[in-house]
Amino acid sequence: MIPELAAIPQLEFSVEGADALERAAAPTIALRLRVKRTGGAAVRSATLGVRIDIAPARRRYDAQTESRLVELFGAPEQWGTTLRGFGWARTTVLVGPFDHATTVELPVACSYDFEVAAAKYLHALRDGDIPLDVMFTGSVLYEVDRRIQAAPIPWDREATFRLPVRVWRAAMDAAFPGSAWLRLDRDTFDRLYAFRAQRALTSWEATIDALVGEDDRWTR
Repeated sequence: MIPELAAIPQLEFSVEGADALERAAAPTIALRLRVKRTGGAAVRSATLGVRIDIAPARRRYDAQTESRLVELFGAPEQWGTTLRGFGWARTTVLVGPFDHATTVELPVACSYDFEVAAAKYLHALRDGDIPLDVMFTGSVLYEVDRRIQAAPIPWDREATFRLPVRVWRAAMDAAFPGSAWLRLDRDTFDRLYAFRAQRALTSWEATIDALVGEDDRWTR
């Protein structure tokens, strides 16, 4: 092999754990990303582009959860064709110099916009794990004969991880304790506001209860 090609660092990736960031400005989960060099020269630095997809077919669902996922996937008897993966997040991270292996924190911002499929899916889960596919692109810098070289990270670098649902909920509770957000267009909000005012309701919770009934709720 050409010496310059043999010096290109060969990298493997794995996710070793996850934590909710309690003091982040927005709901954020930090994945502990392990980067290992399996060949080539030592790494001077790397810039990683990271895409995270949810793989819903890789876990089981009880009847209550199936009912909460009908909007996304249809009736359970259709799930053989509808239970497909979908995007959750994209982010970037810089990796500093290392020889054999290193671990970096990969922050993942979590949207609570219920127009987004990922937010609907995650909110529907009450326990267990969230199956993730984590895919990497980017470039790596290394040294050959005292010269800094750059090489792309191969497109097939990826990892899988099972994110505990409790970690996602902890991130949400850190930013929105005991709350959920619903985005409405302005006309709908104005009508809802008028409904509340006409009935002298004292909170938005009471307004929603008056519309849908206090007993029409999901079991947590």
